[in-house]
Amino acid sequence: MSTPTQATTWDATEYRTRHAFVFQSSQDLANDWLSPQPGERILDLGCGSGELSALIAQSGAQVVGADASSAMIEAARSTHPGLSFEVQDAHLLPYRSEFDAVFSNAALHWMKPLDSVMQRVAAALVPGGRFVLEMGGAGNVQTTLDAVQHSTTSLGLPDLTHPWVFPSTAQLAALLEAAGLRVLRTHWFERPSLLPGEDGFRAWLDSFGSGWLAPLSADEREAVLTRAAEYARPRLWNGSAWVSDYCRLRALAVKTS
Repeated sequence: MSTPTQATTWDATEYRTRHAFVFQSSQDLANDWLSPQPGERILDLGCGSGELSALIAQSGAQVVGADASSAMIEAARSTHPGLSFEVQDAHLLPYRSEFDAVFSNAALHWMKPLDSVMQRVAAALVPGGRFVLEMGGAGNVQTTLDAVQHSTTSLGLPDLTHPWVFPSTAQLAALLEAAGLRVLRTHWFERPSLLPGEDGFRAWLDSFGSGWLAPLSADEREAVLTRAAEYARPRLWNGSAWVSDYCRLRALAVKTS
């Protein structure tokens, strides 16, 4: 029996420092895939602490950043006071034909179920508007998923349900098309990602997996973290650093009507 995940809690300072690779590695998604133009209205969905929102705004576009985490939005407003940021649930986006483009980086894989999010994105776009996204794709952090599964099983604990969805290219395309978005381009690729420090694996799991591990007691959590790191070390430790097996999936789609 699987134990359901709980909401992930976010530390914006830790995210912007220790996990900055999440947004730093996707600047080309904002510059090249999105190619924002002066005067365009662009929604950054799952904007986090706003770094890519600010990058997009340098083009002269009018950017609205939206995120479900009030802590992230507070940090974004503090760091980028000239931009607009809103706390929004992606499944309940209120926008209707307001944006020339919607952009999303490293956020959609948190947003189960994806079909309702895609419908809200399509509703937010003007006819012909574009949706540019990057998310975890099939195979993303598979070693980490296996490590936690191995740990709970070997410790006699209930299975934990991770909070993410990592679709294949075909699955993502089907979701986009069902929402009335025509897929122009997709790209799945591996992006080995450095997790800084001797405790990099544990720090990643503590941060991104906080909701995943929340059903555990403090002692159980410690045991799972320790055993998961032992399992992952021969697979992800390169002798001097942790390198996680990230697999990313990008897409460009346009609203057909």
